[in-house]
Amino acid sequence: MKTLMSALVIGSSLALAACNPLENQPVGNSNVPQPAKPVELKRYLGKWYEQARYEAGFQKGCEAVTAEYAQKPDGSVAVINSCRQGGVTGPLKTAEATARVVDGSNGSKLKVTFFWPIEGDYWVLDRAPDYSWSIVGEPSGRYLWILTRNPAVSPRQYAALAGRAKVLGYDTGMLRRTQQ
Repeated sequence: MKTLMSALVIGSSLALAACNPLENQPVGNSNVPQPAKPVELKRYLGKWYEQARYEAGFQKGCEAVTAEYAQKPDGSVAVINSCRQGGVTGPLKTAEATARVVDGSNGSKLKVTFFWPIEGDYWVLDRAPDYSWSIVGEPSGRYLWILTRNPAVSPRQYAALAGRAKVLGYDTGMLRRTQQ
């Protein structure tokens, strides 16, 4: 029994260490602002295309990145993140999660679980009035995503979105453009 407990503790510790994505991530914003606008979940649901991100180990080599959100009967949100490994025509890689809206956040903060019981923060820091784009981060300032409803944006649109991220305090030199 003692050996089984030791194995479970070691296995759990390894799993937690493997799921700690913040360990080697540089900070791109040391003063992350609170989300600027409320988010109406029903309008936020659907498919989003990643235009840029702070590079993270779990997204290494990902192109054609999308995130799809759908409400579940219990009120939580089903999340499917997809990417093409190595290029826009590479093999499809997906990750599924469940998210829940944080009470008192006006819908702008979610807790996302890919591996129970570990939850990650997902903050919609800014968004278009028509929900055509959003800027997503989390409180450590190590992650940032620029998302749009359309797979392609003009250079001018991208510059405007990167400019908004800069106004929020993010180092836009750390952004990595995503091929769509």
